[in-house]
Amino acid sequence: MSLSAQIKDAAREAGFDAVGIGRIGDAPVIESLRARLLDWLALRFEGGMSWMGKDPERRADPRRVLPGCRSVISVGINYYTAERADERPGHGRIARYAWGRDYHELFSERLETLQQRLIALAPDQAFRWYVDTGPVMEKAWAQQAGIGWIGKHSNLVSAQYGSWLLLGEVLTTLELEPDEPGTDLCGTCTLCLRACPTGAIVEPYVVDAARCISYLTIELRGDGHRIPDELAGRMGNRIFGCDDCLDICPYNAQATPTDEPAFQPSAVTLAPRLEELQRMTEPEFSATFQHSAIRRPKLAGFLRNVHIARKNQQPVAG
Repeated sequence: MSLSAQIKDAAREAGFDAVGIGRIGDAPVIESLRARLLDWLALRFEGGMSWMGKDPERRADPRRVLPGCRSVISVGINYYTAERADERPGHGRIARYAWGRDYHELFSERLETLQQRLIALAPDQAFRWYVDTGPVMEKAWAQQAGIGWIGKHSNLVSAQYGSWLLLGEVLTTLELEPDEPGTDLCGTCTLCLRACPTGAIVEPYVVDAARCISYLTIELRGDGHRIPDELAGRMGNRIFGCDDCLDICPYNAQATPTDEPAFQPSAVTLAPRLEELQRMTEPEFSATFQHSAIRRPKLAGFLRNVHIARKNQQPVAG
């Protein structure tokens, strides 16, 4: 069995549903990633996420993150569950990935397990793992590793798992046998562009993060006045993230629900009652979302989102 095959087996044994390998050595790939990132930053589509513009050369080239890096081992976990959010009046909507436990905790445990296995297989090589916390263009490398392709909504799409893969990666100095890069199968479909409530997908494969509801409800910090009225009015009942462009993807018809306990929803995340959330105190917020990604906007940002959702559900006067 080749080393690449052993590594893939180790990844699956560690609990990953998808795994693939991309090779760094192809200079045009690095240059393409660099050009795409710089073009996007030039349009100022990163909004207030200033870290995206810090050292773009390093973000585009894993060799600047891990000296001597030759391969990227991309891994994914299916987070799709069969439940449906409660959309009755008075309820908010939380993005599916945040229904259960914070995926960063789960990935950290499994990536550390995988890295220890990799060290045992190749003790003279270097490894460094990330789960959406490092300067790595993870979706691009997942496509390079054949896990899927970047769809017109700029998220990864898998022919097997649809839109419901969370991603991580291990950078390594090993020169491994690469997988065939994922082929774009979006074709002429534009459902995700038409589904976006705020028009954040300004053209196929290009997202203006400053208009995206996920950005507005999670990354944009501060009170409600920082969200323009025009965008706030389009947020509907979404209080943490937005799945509209993912939900609409035709490849989700083939998605299989996960049996991973960490991703199963709670009553609060599946049917969050806006009136109750509006009264939430700091201790209640911390206790309720102790192991949840919902902690990210902090209580002030979360209450801002709840307030907007309640306002959007009020009857229009006249």
